[in-house]
Amino acid sequence: MTATYAEAFSAIDTAGAPAWLGELRRAALAEFQSVGFPTTRNEDWHFTSVTPIAERTFRAPKAPAAHTPAEILGLVTGNAAWPRAVFVNGRFDAALSSLGGLDGAKVATLSAALRDMPDFVATHLGKLATFDRQAFTAFNTAFAQDGLVVRVPKGVKVAAPLHVIHVADAQAAGSMLHPRLLVVVEPLAEFAVVESFVALKGTEYLTNAVAEVFVGNGARVHHYKVQQEARDAFHVGTVQATQGRDSLFHSFSYAAGAALSRTNIYTKLLGEAAEVRLNGLYLVDGSQHADHQTFVEHIAPACASRELYKGVLDGEAHGVFNGKVFVDPEAQKTDGKQTNHALLLSPDARVDTKPQLEIFADDVKCTHGATVGRLDEMALFYLKSRGVGAENARALLTYAFAAEVLETVEVDALREGLEAIAFRRFTHQDQR
Repeated sequence: MTATYAEAFSAIDTAGAPAWLGELRRAALAEFQSVGFPTTRNEDWHFTSVTPIAERTFRAPKAPAAHTPAEILGLVTGNAAWPRAVFVNGRFDAALSSLGGLDGAKVATLSAALRDMPDFVATHLGKLATFDRQAFTAFNTAFAQDGLVVRVPKGVKVAAPLHVIHVADAQAAGSMLHPRLLVVVEPLAEFAVVESFVALKGTEYLTNAVAEVFVGNGARVHHYKVQQEARDAFHVGTVQATQGRDSLFHSFSYAAGAALSRTNIYTKLLGEAAEVRLNGLYLVDGSQHADHQTFVEHIAPACASRELYKGVLDGEAHGVFNGKVFVDPEAQKTDGKQTNHALLLSPDARVDTKPQLEIFADDVKCTHGATVGRLDEMALFYLKSRGVGAENARALLTYAFAAEVLETVEVDALREGLEAIAFRRFTHQDQR
């Protein structure tokens, strides 16, 4: 299988690419060929089998069809006035994009950034998303042909979020899409990015996305990921961040699409008094499988981490949450809290959860908690005793369960949009 991908790699157009990038790609391909796709024997993949991905050979995507901005914006949640970068079948589409109103932030496609600021890209690309024993990151690094580079200069506060929209159309059938995002937010700057993954047509394809986020001293960065892929698609997404002193990194993941999805969120708190907030919600049914993995490394003292993930599962869906917190011996005064809750709406749905704490400092405050259960029968009885029908009572309680984590979204248009989606899903009504 990897030999087939080696043939596809040889067909990549590398004209004009710097030598260091070619070396990075070749090293990534070699690692991918060496380790292969993970199996359930790998500890981090014990509850998630990627056999449906490994047994297929995905090809490079075909050129997309022509689309209109209205067609694309109708697929996503947010504000049409936000600056946006649109990628269709993994390729940047300038006609669908609108990159005004970024308040001094510099945004460029990967190819343009390699041409216009090569030293900057060379300094940061591939430095966080290392691919040692990481098959999907190696896969992306070898095959990513387009992506986005964002640089927010020191002290710049970007008012509106940047909307990065990844679209798969009918031409994506059987394809592999490897989006790449590099975000560097310099000291005291503020920036928010929303990544949306959507499909114009239900078809089978693989999205394998990698994002690298550098958060400078005193900077504030929000990364929102909304995964609404086609129901037959596969999605693997990795976000790797590093944080400086007094910084904030907030990651929110919403997963409702794809037959099989996996989201990895990793961050290193390298500067004193840094804070990270990791939140997520997954809504799956049928035979869908959704996996969230988090890894927070407390390296510096007096840092704080907060995690809240929730899942709602129906049918024969399978959810996985694996959250790991590591506290270095130098990371005294660490304050960490991890919470994971899952709601099962069907007797055939199941969840595997695995919280982990590795603490090597003695002056810390770290807790974790996980629950898996069904709707509260007393709450259902209360609502029905007040004249609410049984079906509506179940729907309202389910929505209330999901709404708690949606409240952590600080971008109003995105939060309200996701709340409306969840409300319709559970109540079959529109919010008023």
